[in-house]
Amino acid sequence: MSYREGRFWQPDVTVATVVARDGQLLMVEERVSGQLVLNQPAGHLEPDESLAEAALRETREETGWDVRLTGFVGAYQWKAPSLNGNPGRHYLRFAFAAEPVAHDPARRLDEGIVRAFWVQPSELFGMRERHRSPLVAKVVEDFLAGRRHPLELAQQLP
Repeated sequence: MSYREGRFWQPDVTVATVVARDGQLLMVEERVSGQLVLNQPAGHLEPDESLAEAALRETREETGWDVRLTGFVGAYQWKAPSLNGNPGRHYLRFAFAAEPVAHDPARRLDEGIVRAFWVQPSELFGMRERHRSPLVAKVVEDFLAGRRHPLELAQQLP
């Protein structure tokens, strides 16, 4: 499919946040198509929202944690496999590093989120078959390798 052929194509733009505390990572367990999967706090960019604002919002909505972004980990492109004859969707994920600031345990979590929890990276890698996508492990691997870029790399112009 090509825009040059007069067809419109657009990837799903998502954000994800790797929140670290005392050697553990903040993750969510969510129900997707009847399965329980693991993901970073993540979600879709909304209209008129910057990538950084989306990362902060999604983290709060999915975990009850307010965080401070500390760096930009990277941008990742992935095509999901075809399912039931439907072509796989294309994702463009922008991942951020963050540190926790405050938690609201009474906050109602987003629909589909079963729980937010802290986990050791080694435990997370041991559960790869439960990751929502290969993006989960790749982003964590890059984060653990120290990949951090200035937040200014992800800019929204007025």
